Amino acid sequence: MTPESHAPTGMDELRPGPPPGCPAHGLGPGGLHRLHEAEDLGALYEQLRDQHGPVAPVLLHDDVPMWIVLGHAENLHMVRSPSQFCRDSRIWNPLREGLVKPDHPLMPHIAWQPIASHAEGDEHKRLRGAVMGAVSTIDFRSLRRYINRSTQVIVNRFCEAGEADLVSQFTEHLPMAVMCEILGMPEEYSDRLVEAARDALKGTETAIASHSYVMDALSRLTATRRARPEEDLASYLITHPARLSDDEVREHLRLVLFAAYEATTNLLSNVLLTVLIDPRFRAQLNGGQMTVPEAVEQSLWNEPPFSTVFAYFAKQETELGGQRIRRGDGLLFAPLPANVDPRVRPDLKAGMQGNRSHLAFGGGPHECPGQDIGRSIADVGVDALLMRLPDVELDCDEEELRWTASIASRHLVELPVQFAPKPPQDVQEVPNHKPVAAQRSDWQIGNAQPQAVPAVAQPAQPQPAVAQPQPAVAQPQPAVAQPQPAVAQPQPTPVQPQPVSGPPQPAVAEPARRKGVWQRFLSWWRGY
Repeated sequence: MTPESHAPTGMDELRPGPPPGCPAHGLGPGGLHRLHEAEDLGALYEQLRDQHGPVAPVLLHDDVPMWIVLGHAENLHMVRSPSQFCRDSRIWNPLREGLVKPDHPLMPHIAWQPIASHAEGDEHKRLRGAVMGAVSTIDFRSLRRYINRSTQVIVNRFCEAGEADLVSQFTEHLPMAVMCEILGMPEEYSDRLVEAARDALKGTETAIASHSYVMDALSRLTATRRARPEEDLASYLITHPARLSDDEVREHLRLVLFAAYEATTNLLSNVLLTVLIDPRFRAQLNGGQMTVPEAVEQSLWNEPPFSTVFAYFAKQETELGGQRIRRGDGLLFAPLPANVDPRVRPDLKAGMQGNRSHLAFGGGPHECPGQDIGRSIADVGVDALLMRLPDVELDCDEEELRWTASIASRHLVELPVQFAPKPPQDVQEVPNHKPVAAQRSDWQIGNAQPQAVPAVAQPAQPQPAVAQPQPAVAQPQPAVAQPQPAVAQPQPTPVQPQPVSGPPQPAVAEPARRKGVWQRFLSWWRGY
């Protein structure tokens, strides 16, 4: 089919699609697929790739036509070509022609707003400059320390139970706790705020009320920091030379909070699931062949937090992926199918360690400004959780896991796990899997080595007993002269003399080994 047959200007030729339940359900006018009715979007993307190539025509709710960009190179070209494509939906033909109703389900995502992600030119530079300037003030070493402490607090809530749902009890809470700290409202973090954010993003019947609850908190924060700036992201937005108004500050705080929270929640869930269900993955982590940051990048390739992003719009007639794109056409930026483009990943089972060319965080002028925050939360949070619960394992069959999917993203509903109950841990400590068994003072590998303890047990001899390989020959009656060493230690090396009456742990006389360069670097990097 030709692009003209489904272009927005040809909407008068569209006819109602088949009713739900018939064999043709999922297809709209012109035989185009309705994305919102697809049961398996991943399979549909591959079908569209086979049929149309890297750019395919599809339909949104109310049979609104749209292009979806499936190719990796094509997505990069679109986001990196502001002279050809923009985020300003006011030039979108279906919207200008009244074909998109105000109550369209996707309007909250597509409708133009005076924020950096929708602006262009000098206005975009002004708004994004304020956001990037505020983000650049974040001390990531202190941030990683706070993520560690927040993980400790959250894990302490369920560590004694021996079981948990890591989605509702961990991955939905850690990003919100950290984002509230970054924005400057740690006192607002609560279960109610988490529930409100999740509800607002799901678009339920109470989504408007939940959204208002979050916005009230951000309005209070804006007013407080306008009167008394502090060292947080909200204050830096307010005091930035761009001179943002209160409305602009509040809207950008909302954008940062919701986008970072949603993306990081999905990322945490995806990384933890991969660690739990892939034995090779877990073995690599435990064996030191794959670090947690590398595991996060692998997850960003396989399951990006956002499947698609709404939306880009053609500023002029152009060509993309072999398709003719008209001025005013809408295009979906699609990281999920782009990351599995056969031209860049011919073997999906191959590891992608060290390769950050995925599109999980977008690209070009509108590339996600908070990607380092998301990576830090995932890196430190997963690492700290695994340190606290090293024996954590999935508490159900993989086939029993449930997902909720939309055009924008795919969410894991639950992640039930079990583990040996652990005691709560001081949040100021480095995450660890206490209790740890006491170290054996007589443990060794290889031949017997000289020890300082026998020398203390035989002060009358000028040299330590271990210096004489056969002390029984040198003394005719060792059992009488030295009753304790001769009975407890026929061979002086392996058994310690007087283990009860002596000091509790005589072996501690050996000086502790100083951490190596790599261990000291890891402690610094993790904030301890």
